[in-house]
Amino acid sequence: MEYLGNIIAVTVDELTRATDGAPVMTYANYKNLSSRRPVLNILRQGKGLDHHALIEYASLPTRFKEKFVAKYGNPEEMLNRNMDDLKMDMEARQFFEDYELADGTHIKSDKIDEYVINASALNRLIELSNLQRSRRNMSGNRTPLNWDAIYSTCEDLRAMYGHTLPKNAARLREKMRTYAAEGYGCLVSGKLTNGNAVKITPEAGRQIIALKRSKTPVYTNQQLFEKFNQVAVSKGWKPLKSVNALVAFLNRPEIEIQWKDAQLGDKAAKMLYARQNSTILPAVRDALWYGDGTKLNLYYKTFQGGKWVPASLQVFEVVDASSEVLLGYNISNVENFESMYEAYRNAIEFSGRLPEELVFDNQGGTKRADASEWLKKISKLSRPTQPYNGPSKTIENIFSRFQSQVLHQFWFFTGGNVTAKSDRSKADLDFIMANIQSLPTYQELVELYPKLRDQWNNMLHPKHLVPRIQYYMSTQNAQAVVVNDAVKRDLFWITAPRPCTFTAYGLVITIKGQKYQYEVLDKEGFPDLDWRARNTGRQFFVSYDPREMSTVRLYTKDDYGYQFVTEAKPYVQIHRALRDQTEAERAFIRKMEDAIKNDRVRRQLDSVALEVEFGTAPEQSGLARPGLKGVSQKTYERLADKQAAAVYPASVGQMDKALSNMTYDEVSALDRL
Repeated sequence: MEYLGNIIAVTVDELTRATDGAPVMTYANYKNLSSRRPVLNILRQGKGLDHHALIEYASLPTRFKEKFVAKYGNPEEMLNRNMDDLKMDMEARQFFEDYELADGTHIKSDKIDEYVINASALNRLIELSNLQRSRRNMSGNRTPLNWDAIYSTCEDLRAMYGHTLPKNAARLREKMRTYAAEGYGCLVSGKLTNGNAVKITPEAGRQIIALKRSKTPVYTNQQLFEKFNQVAVSKGWKPLKSVNALVAFLNRPEIEIQWKDAQLGDKAAKMLYARQNSTILPAVRDALWYGDGTKLNLYYKTFQGGKWVPASLQVFEVVDASSEVLLGYNISNVENFESMYEAYRNAIEFSGRLPEELVFDNQGGTKRADASEWLKKISKLSRPTQPYNGPSKTIENIFSRFQSQVLHQFWFFTGGNVTAKSDRSKADLDFIMANIQSLPTYQELVELYPKLRDQWNNMLHPKHLVPRIQYYMSTQNAQAVVVNDAVKRDLFWITAPRPCTFTAYGLVITIKGQKYQYEVLDKEGFPDLDWRARNTGRQFFVSYDPREMSTVRLYTKDDYGYQFVTEAKPYVQIHRALRDQTEAERAFIRKMEDAIKNDRVRRQLDSVALEVEFGTAPEQSGLARPGLKGVSQKTYERLADKQAAAVYPASVGQMDKALSNMTYDEVSALDRL
């Protein structure tokens, strides 16, 4: 489509093309209508390459115009959008710069800019209306002007240049008529010469704002009016004549923002004045999860000081942003890392996926170093939200609706957040205090809460109009990591921040105030004495699954990170009293006694061979070696016979010398190697 002179023309291709949807008309329609002039007005015949036929749009029958608009849009509006950029009216700028207000002052520069843009936009709109009239007159068309095209252009100019012309169609037409009749002067607002505003100078205004912000004392508007007038007299300012003049000044938006935070607090002022983003939530599940702790807004009863009193709990919730499904939670008395961990773990095990992005409130347990590291592991991107910025948090909005739509049904509802204003968000404390005995117990509340979460998850999603859980389960996210056993072990096992020393009593670690004792076992399930011999006294970092403490993993750590060593199992315990011991325990005791004696004998024989090799054995100096305590000579010889590896001195000469200095029993033991 294009303008041919002042006439809107469309091409045959635009009318008959079917590659981008149903055609406006078939080519047979076109040939039939073009041969029946004046049904179609052919403005230009199609001759040669890039010289297509043009048909006057106005000559199309109504049914084809409607199809054309449905397919391509209104041609007049579309062609008007393609006009050159708005031409600023420099004569208007000169007019407004020279304009003198009723009080003898001139218009401020920001208002001059506004009025010049408004005048330039009105010039364009009047030009469009005149162009329409001219085109209609030339074609003998007596239909009314297409005001929709003019309004559309007005809004396009508003978006591009920020003019302040009326948004209402009737008021805009009136403004165009007034401007055409009166010129630039009609754009000057009468508010610029408001008497009350003129009387308050910048210095006086700062004084008023300072008094409005005062906390010692806090002034009412009447008191502030009286105080200001006292100050005004002393400083030579003109006093205000009425409280209304003061209130009008304080309520001006550019003034109100300067004192509102002192009255409402910074958080409330931020809610009023800070720009809030308008965001589009993800279209698929597991693209974004939110985690946050909040009050569980239902009272339960607890016995304190000899009587029942109402109490409340904390709950940490994990929510999928796309479906609003509550994925995982944990109830606790305080918000801490352990509660957060349990909630995220429940969410991951329920979902079977890891989130691509995780957003959490930077409060409570999330500030711990190990918490920060763990949160980075469970998603590709994890980040905290900005504190005290509730509107930016989807989960805050979900909590609010969960409270009002589900929790509110119970008479022991604690009420919504402290900022909630609705009467339905308030608790009936008088009724609650009169019925404390009927409040649920802690256990009853813990059993009730998951049912309420299920109720929320099965309610219709406000956008998708299917149950939230159904929408969540029916969508897929190819980018989300599937949680298998290896991933679970990597995610859910926690490494203690401080190392533990392996001693004769194994490893002892304390988790949540409870002590756990572990040792390393061999393949047969018995304590691995060889491993003990090499590692007793060594420090290890212990990694564990808080929900399953039957196995821990031991790591060493250097500048390059952690290195896995082995797994450890709970320390084998036996009954002390013979009457309590089982046959298996007695067999274990005997096996351990033999193994320990055998280990002691082996170590002594190895030590003797080493000393003999290097000439440091006491026997080589004519001294006697004490025997092993608790190991008889017979047992010593029996265990020596069992040693599997032979130990040879450095030379035959050394062996002869060593043997000459040994007792019979020691020689006999070595002979058995």
